Amino acid sequence: MEVLEKHEIEKAVLVGLNADCFKPEETATEATLDELEALLETAGGECTAKVLQNKHSPDPHSFVGEGKVEEIKALVESTEASMVIFDNDLSPSQIRALEELTGVTVLDRSALILDIFAQRAKTAEGRLQVELAQYQYLLPKLSGMGKSMSRLGGGIGTRGPGETKLETDRRHIRERITRLKEQLEDVRKVRAVQRERRIKNSVPVVAIVGYTNAGKSTLLNQLTDAGIPANNRLFDTLDTTTRSLAVTDQLTVLLSDTVGFISKLPHHLVEAFKATLEELQYADLLLHVIDASDPDREAHMAVVDRLISQLAKPGVPVICCYNKADLVEKSEIPIGQGNVSISAKHGFGMDALLDAINDALGKTLRNVKFLFPYSAGGNLDLLHSQAQVVSTEYRAEGIFIEAICDETIYGKLRQYAEEA
Repeated sequence: MEVLEKHEIEKAVLVGLNADCFKPEETATEATLDELEALLETAGGECTAKVLQNKHSPDPHSFVGEGKVEEIKALVESTEASMVIFDNDLSPSQIRALEELTGVTVLDRSALILDIFAQRAKTAEGRLQVELAQYQYLLPKLSGMGKSMSRLGGGIGTRGPGETKLETDRRHIRERITRLKEQLEDVRKVRAVQRERRIKNSVPVVAIVGYTNAGKSTLLNQLTDAGIPANNRLFDTLDTTTRSLAVTDQLTVLLSDTVGFISKLPHHLVEAFKATLEELQYADLLLHVIDASDPDREAHMAVVDRLISQLAKPGVPVICCYNKADLVEKSEIPIGQGNVSISAKHGFGMDALLDAINDALGKTLRNVKFLFPYSAGGNLDLLHSQAQVVSTEYRAEGIFIEAICDETIYGKLRQYAEEA
């Protein structure tokens, strides 16, 4: 396929198979096809038609059945589409068979998501993670991709590592995967050092999670003036951004944005992005940003909850932030502990959110001023390792320290505390 001009929009027919034998997260529905269309638009393409096929089980050769493929081919020709994109994952032999039957490029949902990630990654770390995911996705498919390999280099589904002529050198790909994993392991080590420093300073970490396009970056901007581009498109944030947030005079946290989740997220991406997503393992609190106006809100919340259970540490508290609350009736948003109504765009509900964060993390923290005689200077190590030291001053009468600590540390050092 020729490299397309930048102004030329690629047209695609979208196809999904709803099979009785599929797990709920594997099957296609009208809602997932709508989401696939949004993904296509994010990648810079245009949907010309949608086809949803219902079958007991996939056809081993053509996936949706020969008759349905003829219908798809007719749609391709009548709408002048240049590709067909499936909402399900396809095997290499199915891709090859479908390309021969339809006469155009065939992609599956995972390939489309990988393409978007290739466009979105801006930092060196993000690009490493995307490249690793693409190689891991392509390697097992090489033997069955046939002529499709020749199209690498331009257009949707072709961005990323295509110029390395994947089909000619499997060994090169495996070696590249190994090197990428090593480079990402170095990234993890750097993160581990940073994390140890945070733990030493007792700065709690709050991670923002949620379905893609729920408003996570907008919330981070609203709370911290982070200045992150927040656009109405899927997967706009791939690279983690962390900012300091003063919740109260006694509580300061590190607030981290994360990549958005999506149903049928390719497992290669979850694996590749572990260097980023592992921040969830060490988060002290999660803010689950939910698009309150989303008609598929409950299903999307379930996707995020499932990934939280896989990636976050057990028992971590979660605050459900029902974003875009100004677009729905109050009765449509659950009330009670752990739920907050907000509008990240307009700044509504931020005080209530900060109160909820403080309730979850700051109840037992207090700002204390200590005066240690020099003979008791060993207590400084305890404060530096298990509290947040605000200031240190060496005076004639001893060491004056202001620190934010929990009740346990305060109890141990209470005799040195100055009365407020």
